[in-house]
Amino acid sequence: MLNTVHALSLEPLYRRRVFQSTRKVDCHAQVANELSEHDLFWKGDDVDTVLFKAAIQQLQIFMLKYGAEVIVRPRLFNGFALVHMTLSGMAEIESDGQKVCIPQGKTALIAPKRNLRLWWQAGSEQLILKVPLALFEELSTMGQPGPANMPSLFLLPQQAAPHWDLLIQSLLRVLALPGQSEGHGEWIRHFERSAAQFLLSQLTSTVQPVLGVSSSAQVAASESGDSLVGAGKLQRLDMLERYIRTRLCAPLALADLASAAGVSVRALNALCHQQYGVAPMDLLRNIRLDAVRERLLTHPSANITDTAFEFGFGHLGRFSAYYRERFGELPKQTRGGMR
Repeated sequence: MLNTVHALSLEPLYRRRVFQSTRKVDCHAQVANELSEHDLFWKGDDVDTVLFKAAIQQLQIFMLKYGAEVIVRPRLFNGFALVHMTLSGMAEIESDGQKVCIPQGKTALIAPKRNLRLWWQAGSEQLILKVPLALFEELSTMGQPGPANMPSLFLLPQQAAPHWDLLIQSLLRVLALPGQSEGHGEWIRHFERSAAQFLLSQLTSTVQPVLGVSSSAQVAASESGDSLVGAGKLQRLDMLERYIRTRLCAPLALADLASAAGVSVRALNALCHQQYGVAPMDLLRNIRLDAVRERLLTHPSANITDTAFEFGFGHLGRFSAYYRERFGELPKQTRGGMR
């Protein structure tokens, strides 16, 4: 297994394999049984799915790899949140209108309230922590935000990653204890609570206050994406994405996008590069390309030209080039590959 960014020793987890299969139906059923009911869309036949699972006390740790590129649409979680850590490859998560890319080495907390969509790159490996909301609720009595105030999607700040890795490593070491359920209960509960409390502390420490700021301070803050962090940054990007998704076929300029996000053009450019690794207009194009691809995957009979125009692409030659650059295939191959 690949594990080049997170300096974690996963051997205790790798001794607990749930299944490994190249059959799509089996993979779907097994993962749904362990994690959550979901719709699963395969993008290719390179299926080599493997799932490892370890139950501690309240927490469960998984390592999941599908092999092929997939889109996953889970049902709303029933009483738990998930923490996704990308061990290899790339993942993209969209929860209640917010979207983040999670490249190798990044971690996100997911607690959807309306809808959730995940895209995993072929070969991507994810370490997943399943945390019951009851544990967060218990900690909320100690001054931390409760599940009701938890954001739908939260990207763990880069500076917090080393501390989070240490907490996860501590949980993994618990698995290696002989008879770990006997005589170590309180000690194990301490590590579980520490992990959950650390997540909650990050939620509160990265919220950017927006009230009571002078107009001059607001102008200064808008000049740099570094001035917005955590929930403040996600709120701006959520405003931007909602604006784009309701205007997929409309002619939009960079100034329109900045206005929708409530920041300057310079700040928007910084935010988009920090969060997505692309410029704002490239983000607009990628969202439109994603919409085209999803239409072709879910409606194989859709006319490619009409679909391209519907989602804002007026030049078919450039559209095809952009599509192949983003997805590694032409639109007709996407449609033709449906089964």
